[in-house]
Amino acid sequence: LGNTIAPQEVSSTLGAEILRLWVASTDYSGELSISNEILKRVVESYRRIRNTLRFLLANTSDFDPARHAVPVDEMVEIDRYALALTAKLQEDVAAEYARYQFHLVAQRLLAFCSEDLGAFYLDILKDRLYTCGADSRPRRSAQTALWHVTQALLRLMAPILSFTAEEAWQVLVASEDRSIFEETLYALPETQMTQAALDAWADVRRFREIA
Repeated sequence: LGNTIAPQEVSSTLGAEILRLWVASTDYSGELSISNEILKRVVESYRRIRNTLRFLLANTSDFDPARHAVPVDEMVEIDRYALALTAKLQEDVAAEYARYQFHLVAQRLLAFCSEDLGAFYLDILKDRLYTCGADSRPRRSAQTALWHVTQALLRLMAPILSFTAEEAWQVLVASEDRSIFEETLYALPETQMTQAALDAWADVRRFREIA
């Protein structure tokens, strides 16, 4: 009829991951819509997720968890807050997977990368990563958080962004003997943060948006 977009065309021009992300982002319980404009938005979403992974991997490239990891109770509080956000993401995404609500999984992953990480935590973290001593406690605390965040995030995105997750995983663990598809949900460390502390950081985020 001339009103369709062939999957092969999307895959050959934009890549298979864009096609995967479009499928995952679409609520299959209703009418499925696809157009060049929709695909353009999917490309932007994918770019945001991929750029987040690039930042995470680049800033843990000199981090060996066996030698450099900082105990949770000695981490900077905002780093523990990032772990708490990741734990909430993992809980929510696991629940959505169990309900086969893949479009909500895609939404949560994008929101986490763009809002929780990109617009808040990673934006604040840059100064500490780039100006503190390479082996200083503040920088290693940040890297410890980034390591845990990346471990969890890659596992959560693997079912819908398979190639990207596996590619990033091989960079993170530097081992061809392990695949992301052999992993289960990541055991994030307990943050030991009180609800009052979590609420205080939520207030900081709201004030920051206003400012």
